[in-house]
Amino acid sequence: MMSHFRFLPAHSSLARLVPTILSALLMLLSLSSCATLQSWFDNGEEDGEEVRLAAKTLAGKGIDEFSVGNYYKARKYFDKILDFYPFSPEATLAQLKGADSNYYMENYEEALMLYHEFEERHPTNEAIPYVMYQIAMCYYQQIDRIDRDTNGAENAIKEFSKLLRAFPGSPYTREVKGRIRAANEFLVNHEYFVVEFYLRTEKYEQAQARLTYLVNTYPDASITPKAQKLLKRLEAGDPPGFNLSSWFKDSILPDWQLF
Repeated sequence: MMSHFRFLPAHSSLARLVPTILSALLMLLSLSSCATLQSWFDNGEEDGEEVRLAAKTLAGKGIDEFSVGNYYKARKYFDKILDFYPFSPEATLAQLKGADSNYYMENYEEALMLYHEFEERHPTNEAIPYVMYQIAMCYYQQIDRIDRDTNGAENAIKEFSKLLRAFPGSPYTREVKGRIRAANEFLVNHEYFVVEFYLRTEKYEQAQARLTYLVNTYPDASITPKAQKLLKRLEAGDPPGFNLSSWFKDSILPDWQLF
């Protein structure tokens, strides 16, 4: 019997510690809860603000950063509006300027996604002509050298043409026509580059077929008269030899303002 009573003081101490342990646990939970709440309302800025800013304030800060070219910071503010206030009047502006911020940072794929989302959600918005123009420009800005993929030029022409059909009297019409011409010139130069490759490898039939396609598809291109002369020589069995380089030159996307 005495052996059992030896443990009573220990049990009594433990009983006295229970409230202390529970208090400590409650304090930890309280601190954790506060930290969670702080993370919800902290705007994440370096200045240490811990209160969620109003949508109008976030929009103003985003526009201020955007106007001076701080597109990364601007995008952060616009993202916060979309995260915290997705149904606010400022959300439409945030979606559009967020897309613009990505565009100017040359994040063209992300910008395309946001522009398309804006187009789908706000089909009657007055900014739709601008959005369609920017979609086309995302492709136009990705046009590479003539020996590379031509998808950028092809998609740009397609999207610019959609804009012309939908809004023929938009402020972008003149520029869009010039950019379509420039992109077409790029595609012609790409075809001509392929002709050069065939001639250098003495594949004259393939070169002739490619020139025929070029002349028929792009009759108004600046390089077409030269392509026609070269085609006649091939048809006459007189391909250029050592002077082949005089028929070709390095060509890049021409300035759209030339058109």
